[in-house]
Amino acid sequence: MRLPFTALHVVQPGDGGVARVVTDVVGEQVAQGMRVAVACPPGVPLASAVRAAGAEVHPWRADREPGRRLPAECRRVARIVDLVRPDLVHAHSAKAGLAARLAVRGRIPTVHQPHAWSFEAVGGPAGALARHWERWAAARWTDRIVCVSEAERERGVRAGIRVPWSVVRNGVDTDRFVGGPDRAAARAALAHRFPALLRASPLVVCVGRLCRQKGQDALLQAWRAVVEHVPRAGLALVGDGPAGSALRAAAPPSVILAGAVDDPAPWYRAADLVVLPSRWEGMALAPLEAMASGRAVVVTDVDGARESLAPGHDAHCLVPPDDPDALAAALTRLLVRPLLRQTLGRQARSHACEAYDVRRVGAALTEVYREVAGPRRSALREPVAR
Repeated sequence: MRLPFTALHVVQPGDGGVARVVTDVVGEQVAQGMRVAVACPPGVPLASAVRAAGAEVHPWRADREPGRRLPAECRRVARIVDLVRPDLVHAHSAKAGLAARLAVRGRIPTVHQPHAWSFEAVGGPAGALARHWERWAAARWTDRIVCVSEAERERGVRAGIRVPWSVVRNGVDTDRFVGGPDRAAARAALAHRFPALLRASPLVVCVGRLCRQKGQDALLQAWRAVVEHVPRAGLALVGDGPAGSALRAAAPPSVILAGAVDDPAPWYRAADLVVLPSRWEGMALAPLEAMASGRAVVVTDVDGARESLAPGHDAHCLVPPDDPDALAAALTRLLVRPLLRQTLGRQARSHACEAYDVRRVGAALTEVYREVAGPRRSALREPVAR
């Protein structure tokens, strides 16, 4: 690939797991000598993080959901594309995939990375419309779809999406999650702001946006049974989102709602066990971060979850989605067996370093870009129609 190759990432949302994935990938691409630009909502954590990594940042005001502002959002993408003149556009998640593909319309090599399919989030007519859009946009305006798990790719195939695929599993900066203070010291540091942590022994941590997808409501249902067996256990929900008010109202005293954080690593270090009870995913980032931190993690059996776990861990760490009883049983079994937790945590750390290091992700995406953009790269780009 001739350098500098220019990639434009179009991203919405600008926080949470997708933002952390993009931040790590952008850092790797800049280190490779690529010119990288990122279009994302202004003022979000992603904007400052990728700027610090060496990327150009272009404010793109866009809502999380489609709505009446969509035509204006597409025009903004088109203007950014004309300004950056990228060799390739890489759209992340459903909203960016919608706006970017409507703006570019195949004039520039386009990669779409859904990070979980939009039609998984809704049912009925809205779900059918989302499937139809993905099939239509893939056929007309998508050079490659990048899935973060084999399960996500298979779900897209079953939905009738016909396009060249690549599976590039999520990765994390494993160096960032190793070391640091031990569990007791990490918990003591957080207890300055959350004194209830001093009473929590053991501590379960759930990192994720507070929304229906992540399943914290099912976790709170399961938690009632957990504390019956482990009365001193504490649960920390780390994140914010539209379900925050309802979860705060339903949370018993043993549950801490920590709010959004820029860096979840201190919470993983403070945890005895990590859980993510999602209803759907592509491949969630939080379990990979937890494993890189040397923590056992309980996940629901949604896309990417079984693939992400270390070999043999599904017997202890995998439960059906939306099943509070099964979730409570798995959490309780691990909370009362500290030696098993420690063994699983060591194995998880080794597995994450071997299989989910972000450097592997950066190399794989570079190969995707070479395959997609190589035949069509030129010195000049035709302006995108607005």
